[in-house]
Amino acid sequence: MIKDIKFNFLNPDEQERYQKHLTLKEIGYEGQLDLKNSSVLCIGAGGLGSSVLLYLAATGIGKIGIVDNDHVEKSNLQRQIIHETDTVGNLKISSARERIKKLNPNIEVSIFNKRINAENAQEIIRKFDVICDCSDNFATRYLINDTCLILNKPLVFGSVQGFEGQLSVFNLNKTSPNLRDLLPESPSKNAVPSCAEYGIVGVSTGLIGILQVNEIIKIILKKGEILDGKVLVFDLLNMNMKKLHLKGDHANKRIKNLSQFVDFYIDDKCSEKNNEINIINANDFNSLYKANPNKILLIDVRENEEFSNSAIEGSISIPLSHLNKESDLEFIQKESLIKEIFTICQSGKRSEKASEILSKFKIKSRSIEGGIEKVKKISCN
Repeated sequence: MIKDIKFNFLNPDEQERYQKHLTLKEIGYEGQLDLKNSSVLCIGAGGLGSSVLLYLAATGIGKIGIVDNDHVEKSNLQRQIIHETDTVGNLKISSARERIKKLNPNIEVSIFNKRINAENAQEIIRKFDVICDCSDNFATRYLINDTCLILNKPLVFGSVQGFEGQLSVFNLNKTSPNLRDLLPESPSKNAVPSCAEYGIVGVSTGLIGILQVNEIIKIILKKGEILDGKVLVFDLLNMNMKKLHLKGDHANKRIKNLSQFVDFYIDDKCSEKNNEINIINANDFNSLYKANPNKILLIDVRENEEFSNSAIEGSISIPLSHLNKESDLEFIQKESLIKEIFTICQSGKRSEKASEILSKFKIKSRSIEGGIEKVKKISCN
């Protein structure tokens, strides 16, 4: 797993710091070097990420990556122990990096102030040896899972709610199961309440996060029984623990491109539809478009590859992930003065999100319900 050994010695500070590891026969000096020469990406610097990041740093993982674009809030501090009262309002990645460097100055920390999405996931994830999912929504979890499948990266999965937590290791080898074996379809947004709705006890994130690090250590050292093909389930309220067996289905590994499931990766779990989003059905759009196409700007917010394969004549391509770019916003704002703006995607989900983004910049638009397939179907009738 470790492609390039950068270090062949521990400095005096590290030898003293990791002394208890060096005396363990399962780790020893060579094992500690393996940890030092490894890189781990932690996606999310919240409850799970807090304990994961602290113990990765204490363990001596040489390079740690952190992906998050959120800010520290006071209500986070009950469980997100890497942050402090003085860091409320700061970016979580900045707060976490500062704490890591105080704990262990030998660690290299790379931060990504962004929300991971279908466009940047492969670029970020490919740089690290082991990926640790500390996200808080199913859209992101599927995106991380699918990217790890494409890039052949081991994924350490954790999730918590209330007093309960789950833990597993996905994609460790060619026969390993992945998230789609555990959950073939993403639960609907109303099926799984958010932390804000359901609540969470702080120690549950601490425990699951620590166990995620334990799996990471075993993966790097190639020691012990790894939770490959198993799901560990904890109930901290009643102190029950069970280990479930999970079998991989080869069909769930046939992911070659993130555009196959891109609509999976839009997170609407915790939010209701924005009242400012106007939705138009495909019939009404077709009537307007046929009557006066020169007065309409149709923005296709799918990925460029999808647009190249199939698009509505006269539409322009601006992927959803580009809508916050100043140049694109300026263009759309200028066009909106003389044209009606419509957004379209494959099914209507991404276009709703696009119209929501545009509304925040005071740009009125309408999302086409049912997406491009619905429009094309009606046009052919």
